[in-house]
Amino acid sequence: MAYLKPRLASSHIFRSGAVVIRFVATAGMNDMGQATSRSPLERLNFDNIALRKLPLDPSVEPGVRTVKGACFSRVRPTPLTRPRFVCVSGEALALLGLSGEEVLTDPLGPEYLSGSKVMPGSQPAAHCYCGHQFGHFAGQLGDGAACYLGEVTVPDGQSPELLRENPSGRWEIQVKGAGLTPFSRQADGRKVLRSSIREFLCSEAMFSVGVPTTRAGSVVTSDSKVVRDIFYSGHPRHERCSVVLRIAPTFLRFGSFEIFKRADELTGRQGPSYGRDEIRGQMMDYVIEMFYPEIQQNHPDRVERNVAFFREVVLRTARLVALWQCVGFCHGVLNTDNMSILGLTLDYGPYGFMDRFDPDFICSSSDNSGRYSYQAQPAICRWNLGKLAEALAPELPPDRAEAVMEEYMDLYNGFYLGNMRKKLGLLKKEEPEDEMLITELLQTMHNTGADFTNTFRSLSQISCPSDGEGEGEEIVKQAAALLLEQCASIEELKAANKPTMDPRELAMLLSMAQSNPLLFQMVSDRGTIARQLEKLSKLKDLTGTNQEGLRIKQADDWTLWITRYRKRLARELEGQSDVQAAQEERVRVMDSTNPRVVLRNYIAQNAIEAAENGDFSEVQRVLKVLQKPFSSLPGLEQPAWVGQGGEREEREREEETQESVSTSAAKTPVPYDSKPPAWAGAICVS
Repeated sequence: MAYLKPRLASSHIFRSGAVVIRFVATAGMNDMGQATSRSPLERLNFDNIALRKLPLDPSVEPGVRTVKGACFSRVRPTPLTRPRFVCVSGEALALLGLSGEEVLTDPLGPEYLSGSKVMPGSQPAAHCYCGHQFGHFAGQLGDGAACYLGEVTVPDGQSPELLRENPSGRWEIQVKGAGLTPFSRQADGRKVLRSSIREFLCSEAMFSVGVPTTRAGSVVTSDSKVVRDIFYSGHPRHERCSVVLRIAPTFLRFGSFEIFKRADELTGRQGPSYGRDEIRGQMMDYVIEMFYPEIQQNHPDRVERNVAFFREVVLRTARLVALWQCVGFCHGVLNTDNMSILGLTLDYGPYGFMDRFDPDFICSSSDNSGRYSYQAQPAICRWNLGKLAEALAPELPPDRAEAVMEEYMDLYNGFYLGNMRKKLGLLKKEEPEDEMLITELLQTMHNTGADFTNTFRSLSQISCPSDGEGEGEEIVKQAAALLLEQCASIEELKAANKPTMDPRELAMLLSMAQSNPLLFQMVSDRGTIARQLEKLSKLKDLTGTNQEGLRIKQADDWTLWITRYRKRLARELEGQSDVQAAQEERVRVMDSTNPRVVLRNYIAQNAIEAAENGDFSEVQRVLKVLQKPFSSLPGLEQPAWVGQGGEREEREREEETQESVSTSAAKTPVPYDSKPPAWAGAICVS
């Protein structure tokens, strides 16, 4: 199937509510006793069953090391200097039975939720896992910056729907960026403000559009600094250490089961617990009993139980990636260590929501080969499932796993097509031609450089044909004009199709592919070359036209597709006794499936720049908008902060007097639901 796939009923593990931030000073040592007794975070009821049921590293020695025969290692989070809140998600914190406002006014809140102070009942630990990164086994990885704080029991009154999705009755909470662990490798265990804000906002944004995800309860920043070279350009700078509070039923992942892997034939690396097969069985028992209790109850035979478990993971993964495709989301780093065993979106790094539709969209500047491009995601997730199956053997017989794997693409296509029908308002009938209609829509979007989110959002404004309207040429013309507003200009398309490879390098690689295929495979790949050649071809075509000619061609393309779409809509109304009600239902479903706002990179970047200038209000504002992605919120149509130069703290100003002023000073605010501004094209995420 071309390009994409669907959406199931929205997962409720993770709806949100922003809370206005007020600066709250952390308690001084003299006030500690009095403040401690008042902290709502000290009322959390921890029941850290993972540390009781899974092997725990007996060593408590500090420093990086190989952890053998264990799933967790105890750690001591490194305190931050003057921690303070940037933003909290009230509804994410409500999963733990906490009030966002109460947490904000707690003097110890920033300390507890950054790991600077350990809550009563918390048992900080880091999880050991391995992973295949960009297709190669990397050996031991583990929580290099994240820290398990414990598992909070579900508070009284949590909805039955949430309990169905999280049958363990506990929420695992983590702080990400809390310092060194045995798995930090050459890093420092810290995260900075920009990456923390991106993870916080996207976790809550994904939940709000109905995509299964881990949640984020808060972002804390501090006066502690680390040095980062953002683009590895030789220009490092000091950045503030910041921490995200993450919430999920569990953060176990595919790579959790790869710690038993024998030495890899290509890399020579092996899992740190190779040979400890009894732990694999122990882990499977724990995961199935805690998070898949129905499978445990319905399959007394161990092999059948394990097969049913793997089938459910395959189904959830197919559903997840189908939902990604339907909202234009690209994860960016789909290594096996970033794949949740529960089918949740996990670990937000260089992700990106597409602006202009491009099936080859790559959101990470580190992905030179396009392995994790938008259109590659369904196949990559299947590949990762294959690696999980290998890791579960012999508990999961390989022949049984292979049979289950054969179900993946049909599951994916079914989920995808079902959700795409909702996005197009095709609710009453399922026709074989629908798949082609969807494919043609995506091809038209690609050819015209149409904005992914806004094009789908606009489709509900295209009316169904009515009796006696004739050919409806004027209606089609108006609909085409509506969609033309979302199409790229000739200059935008030229910029998008400019090859990233020097022509001389491309010519050399083409010659090498013919004369020395083995050497070519070592330095490049055919997919990369094909993309470069396609860009050259499109650029040549664009050079031969002008803006007026392009607009005529775009209008013709959309007119053709809209005509087909309206014919399909007419068949939706056949046999309907109440045509008006059917049309209203179509618009309602479409407008609750196609978001008005997603977390585009420029929206996140603007909030980050404001926060780095000491103004956290834009982060809070963006969170409110993202929590209602299908609605227009009066007073929140566009950013309130665009290069206004919020007050920096004196020490930071002194340190950065020689640094250049943010380019945001020259920006003009655009509405959150608009196409990205011109300056957004310069944003690079690594």
